[in-house]
Amino acid sequence: MQSYWEEIDHCKIKVFDKLTAKAEKVLEIGIGTGPNMRYYAASNPNVTLYGLDPNPEIKWYARKSAVKAGLKPKNFKFKQGVGEAIPLKDASIDAVVATLVLCSVSDVTQTLTEIKRVLRPGGTFIFLEHVAAKDGSFLRRLQKLLDPLQQRFSDGCHLTRNTRECILEAGFNGGVEIETMSMCSFPWITRPHIYGVAYK
Repeated sequence: MQSYWEEIDHCKIKVFDKLTAKAEKVLEIGIGTGPNMRYYAASNPNVTLYGLDPNPEIKWYARKSAVKAGLKPKNFKFKQGVGEAIPLKDASIDAVVATLVLCSVSDVTQTLTEIKRVLRPGGTFIFLEHVAAKDGSFLRRLQKLLDPLQQRFSDGCHLTRNTRECILEAGFNGGVEIETMSMCSFPWITRPHIYGVAYK
């Protein structure tokens, strides 16, 4: 059986293929320690990457990951902040990336509004998220039951977010491409995933 990271890598390769060399300025929301760095280097080694994270202590780990992946040190810029209030100018970014982040933001709709604000016209939003199971299913009922515990012990992560619908309703006028997947290796309570790209 594939590990979770092997499965997720398959999805990431697909969505990061949409990150063309034309994307010179990229923002990742929830950069963490930088697990996506190698995808940026593969798409464009000269990319300027803005890493947004509420934890200032993560900066040094993310910077180390950026250099290890082949990004130029001067091209990685850490920004402390949250998705609901991105500290960047309007229409200043070519692409925004969020992987396993929208489950934990305090306001998904506001975060998507901010993503659209900082994207230039024609810019792309790349996403990968675990989502709520189908309405009425046993898994959905169980997710609802366990959601308060998940939020408490997993940094605010929600099990029952309808992130797919939020993205579709966010007003990405260039269109949205969404794929669904059930992760075999991921803890079964969060197996439903979506991934794709939205165009401003």
